[in-house]
Amino acid sequence: MQSQLIAVLEKCSAITQEQATNLNIILAQNSGSAPDLIVSHHYLTAQALSLALSTYFDEGICSISDFPSKLTCGKLNLGELIQAHQAIPLSIENDTTLILGLSDPTNIEAQDDFRFATGLQIKPVLVDHQQLVGAIRKLYGKQIASTQGDSKSVSDSELADLAEFDDDANTDELVADEAPVSRYIQQVLMDAVRKQASDIHFEPFEQRYQIRFRLDGILQTHGSPPVGISRRLSTRLKILAKLNIAERRLPQDGRIKLTLADGKSIDMRVSTLPTLFGEKVVLRILDGGSVALDIDSLGYSEKQKQDYLTALDKPQGLILMTGPTGSGKTVSLYTGLKYLNTAERNISTAEDPVEINLPGINQVNINNDIKLDFATALRAFLRQDPDVVMVGEMRDLETAEIGIKAAQTGHLVLSTLHTNSAAESITRLANMGVAPYNLAASLTLIIAQRLARRLCSHCKVPHNQDDHQLTALQNQYPSLLRTHVFQAHPEGCDHCNNGYLGRVGIYEVMRIDRMLSEAIGSDASAPDLERIAIDNGMLTLPLSGIEKLNQGTTSLAELQRVISL
Repeated sequence: MQSQLIAVLEKCSAITQEQATNLNIILAQNSGSAPDLIVSHHYLTAQALSLALSTYFDEGICSISDFPSKLTCGKLNLGELIQAHQAIPLSIENDTTLILGLSDPTNIEAQDDFRFATGLQIKPVLVDHQQLVGAIRKLYGKQIASTQGDSKSVSDSELADLAEFDDDANTDELVADEAPVSRYIQQVLMDAVRKQASDIHFEPFEQRYQIRFRLDGILQTHGSPPVGISRRLSTRLKILAKLNIAERRLPQDGRIKLTLADGKSIDMRVSTLPTLFGEKVVLRILDGGSVALDIDSLGYSEKQKQDYLTALDKPQGLILMTGPTGSGKTVSLYTGLKYLNTAERNISTAEDPVEINLPGINQVNINNDIKLDFATALRAFLRQDPDVVMVGEMRDLETAEIGIKAAQTGHLVLSTLHTNSAAESITRLANMGVAPYNLAASLTLIIAQRLARRLCSHCKVPHNQDDHQLTALQNQYPSLLRTHVFQAHPEGCDHCNNGYLGRVGIYEVMRIDRMLSEAIGSDASAPDLERIAIDNGMLTLPLSGIEKLNQGTTSLAELQRVISL
């Protein structure tokens, strides 16, 4: 069936007949909307699409920011309809007419559905597709549905009623999926996945209860249900994670699998902690499918990327990723593993836990309860004819020594450490008891990294030139820092979260050459090793951060947060 929008674009010569035919084929084979596919397949930009439709229909392009769209959407509560049709209610005129923003004016079905759902007359207006998608994403996140469907929202009054009778003795209602507390938790979990949160915090306090999502590395409050339902929420989460609901005195760990309507499932690692006012529960969302393992998108400079790929191309050696928890080490490692993942290589990984499922790689979950630790898994790998081995973390001397021995005997080994810089990783291993000559013989590359939030390209603004922190940095790096840098818009826009959207890596890539190898073997200090690496062209974390600042990728405030620039 031919799309009416594609026919209009062909008629007004915005696309050719051949492009129209190809687009109809793509539309028939994919589930996205026509505007989505036109823009994502680069037939037209969002702006060109809007201009073509504006000319054809002889109507102006409206800006969503000129309307109280958030208030209108909240009043109508039609989230499913808005996401399904990619149409946004902008305002209600005279209590009779709904102003409906569309990037596809030919979408008559959307207009009919909103007319039926609201009982109002519909006045369609043309909006920019990119602005429309950004506004919907900000309100509802990405479009996802669970296998149980999107449960009916739980009202504040239902939560208040539950708070009056907070009794965990009867768990029948907590097991039932349609009970209010169960629907509420389902609602929170789906919101977190839609918004692409990495963690969910359920936190009880004396006078309040709060739920927070970690978005782009920063915790943001999502909701504050009545404090009286604290025990119900923790009990339901423990039931989902198959934990002991009677044990409230000790921490527990478990997992929840959330199955979506498209057959995809998302694992969540669950951790409970007894606190002064109840059990705090934290869920880590292990959504490996949402991670793009593309080295070009991670933020490496060209030289840093080439140093990493050169180390990966070697048949043996040790590659280390270092940085604090949540700095993106796993994604960097798996980007390398994806590059290495060919039919000719046998690759095995030991992780705690496995966060990204990569077909073609043998992945092992560490389980200390049955004494399957990193050292045990690594010893087993070496009896499995491996080419490449990845160890989640070198936590102790035994694991480090086995990994280094493997790197010296013809295997490529990748692993992580928790240190602040690349040079300090060598000192840490030496302090563990690894002989310096073994480090010198096995190490090929060390990457220290951090994750900084990306500035939103739609609303970033020039940094205040009178800011004393910027002036001090310009005085410190007069030949490196450009005059014009950017900062986040204080209010953000429809495309972002408070002026930021996504994250970018900041890297310190230390290539172990002959000079560094000799210094390591001589048990040189971390400052001496760093000085040699800098002389050989290594960018330190601060210098890499300034490079991102010059590119307009991130802000000074963000660099000060992640690397204390």
